[in-house]
Amino acid sequence: MSHLHTAALKATKLNHLKQLHAQLFQRSLCSDNYWVAQLIKLCTRLHAPPTYVSRVFDSVHQPNVFIFTNILKFYSQLGAHSNVLYLFDKMQKCSVAPDAFVYPILIKASGKWGVVFHAHCIKMGHDWDRFVRNAIMDMYGKFGPLEIARELFDEIPERAVADWNAMISGCWNWGNEVEARSLFDLMPEKNVVTWTAMVTGYSRRKDLENARKYFDQMPERSVVSWNAMLSGYAQNGCSEEVIRLFNEMMSCGVRPDETTWVTVISLCSSHGDASLAEGLVKMINDKGVRLNCFAKTALLDMYAKCGNLATSRKIFDELGTYKNLVTWNAMISAYARVGDLASARGLFDTVPEKNVISWNSIIAGYAQNGQSKVAIDLFKDMIAKDVLPDEVTMVSVISACGHLGALEFGNWAVNFLEKHQIKLSISGDNALIFMYSKCGNMKDAEKVFQSMDTRDVISYNTLITGFAAYGNAIEAVELLWKMKKENIEPDRITYIGVLTACSHGGLLEEGQRIFDSIKDPDSDHYACMVDLLGRNGKLDEAKCLIGSMAMHPHAGVYGSLLHASRVHKRIDLGEFAASKLFEIEPENSGNYVLLSNIYASARRWEDVDRVRGLMTIGGVKKTTGWSWIEHEGEMHKFIVGDRSHERSADIHRVLSETEKKMRLAGYMADTSCVLKDVEEEEMEEMVGTHSEKLAVAFALLVTEPHSVIRVVKNLRICRDCHTAIKIISKMEGREIIVRDNNRFHSFSEGQCSCKDYW
Repeated sequence: MSHLHTAALKATKLNHLKQLHAQLFQRSLCSDNYWVAQLIKLCTRLHAPPTYVSRVFDSVHQPNVFIFTNILKFYSQLGAHSNVLYLFDKMQKCSVAPDAFVYPILIKASGKWGVVFHAHCIKMGHDWDRFVRNAIMDMYGKFGPLEIARELFDEIPERAVADWNAMISGCWNWGNEVEARSLFDLMPEKNVVTWTAMVTGYSRRKDLENARKYFDQMPERSVVSWNAMLSGYAQNGCSEEVIRLFNEMMSCGVRPDETTWVTVISLCSSHGDASLAEGLVKMINDKGVRLNCFAKTALLDMYAKCGNLATSRKIFDELGTYKNLVTWNAMISAYARVGDLASARGLFDTVPEKNVISWNSIIAGYAQNGQSKVAIDLFKDMIAKDVLPDEVTMVSVISACGHLGALEFGNWAVNFLEKHQIKLSISGDNALIFMYSKCGNMKDAEKVFQSMDTRDVISYNTLITGFAAYGNAIEAVELLWKMKKENIEPDRITYIGVLTACSHGGLLEEGQRIFDSIKDPDSDHYACMVDLLGRNGKLDEAKCLIGSMAMHPHAGVYGSLLHASRVHKRIDLGEFAASKLFEIEPENSGNYVLLSNIYASARRWEDVDRVRGLMTIGGVKKTTGWSWIEHEGEMHKFIVGDRSHERSADIHRVLSETEKKMRLAGYMADTSCVLKDVEEEEMEEMVGTHSEKLAVAFALLVTEPHSVIRVVKNLRICRDCHTAIKIISKMEGREIIVRDNNRFHSFSEGQCSCKDYW
């Protein structure tokens, strides 16, 4: 047997472990309790794959306390706390009595519920074991109450260095700097852990000056000490200090461990600096460093954020059975960030287990890549699987509700927040303002804004943009002055919002003053100003403004002029703007459609055909117009002439009946937006089943009388639908809110909030 013991002691690689396992198998010892315990102990030291360790453990029919203790240590080292607690439960079912060595592992795995095992230890008489007692103190130091940790500490007749360290760390965890420093000064004998605790404590408080002072005063430093200082700098955004200290560490001959590499690699990852990343990887390769799963996961994330997704996936695949949940989540997030949702979803669906971060990564991926409905459906699946969302989840979902205009589900999400006491930070409140604004509920958007203790520029911009879309120019301008009073500097988005509000609200002079106050206006600001001048009929001035621009005008500038030309029937300027747009964005069908509308309004059918010919030659296809409406938590989508809805027959019946009543009220279809030279009756049929009309008809069919109807449309609402919905609002006594791709239209009593300019 002696050579087996020697092989176990000398094992330094997984291959050595497997060779030993094979020899045990040959000697029929692979199920022997002693040797299985030794194998698992080796697995912990050599970081063997969990699947392999599990097979070793399962090879024993009646594991003893040593096997259970070692398997618990293995999973504790991995941070797999649920496995630890599961195996302890199995240990009890096998009637194996735990000894004192088991309880520190259990207490660490149980987090704040470790108090249960404190009671176990008292009952079993293990509470005076120094390792158990230290684990209990550490648990109370982390999760509280700190007073119990102090009572235990004060009761110890002969305190070990580890006891002092646990108490000092506990004080830092609860922000008690004075007590931590007092204990440090009283401590008769300090070790490297003590000094490191002080470095970590001050770093957490963002007091890097004192952290560095204790670090520099350390009689000796371990790699953990260096890591503590590096992490302090990294977590406080001090990138240069991290690199400088890392170089100093290397020059001192200190060998970095996995934590060091994770810290430095993560720093490169957060910067997305490809050259810095390449230099770091070269250093790792030159020194022949073998990275563990955590460091490789950080490396994977670094490559992804530097735009090298292929290398990220290569690392992911090479990890094989060593992949942990953090690795899976990093790869899912990497794909989601670049919009490769198919790959992200493929990994998400195959990940062995999912946590809230897994769900957050995929939900955010869909929400941020224009697939809001899928994001909300995934959130519903998450809830159904009893995974409790956090703030990150809710921000994505609330934002998705805003993009969809799904106020009903958005309100449900807000109630969910309150029910489950999910606290929102400033970004969460900003998401709520966005959601309410995009759903046309400015009253609640403003209510959230007013309730915030702290606001940032995003808070102001979101509410200003909401007011702008609604045409509430005065409120938007007032917010601009308010934020200046609060010493929050407006940015380019702020001015875009305010100028848009002035345009939608018709505040020409105020808008001009604000535009003149911008130090360096960009093309977006000029586009807003052209739109403002165009709305007020000053199209020639708008063209002159374009000519005076220091930079090359982008599509938004000429687009504003083209829209104004359509409203004011300025064919000459419409042709000028369109010709520029055809050069800048030849694939955008909207520009061709607008010019065609200008010609169609003048019944210049040959020019209409010419424009359509240009679209055909260029392979430009008209964007399909669609509208959707929320009902009972589901989104109902319609396109022109749609008959695919399950209640299509009823919808078209309601639409037909409504049109008859509209004609009696004096309605006549406006066919100027139809791009074909066809009979008037056929034109009326084309505009009669536009998507927004079908959506409104559906709402009239399924919603309560006098309730607000909310419709979202992906294109600008046409003139005929605008006129029709004004009449419907009066006939039905309804407020009908339509959000098109430009602004909100609030129809009530036969009037629209846009004052017929959009």
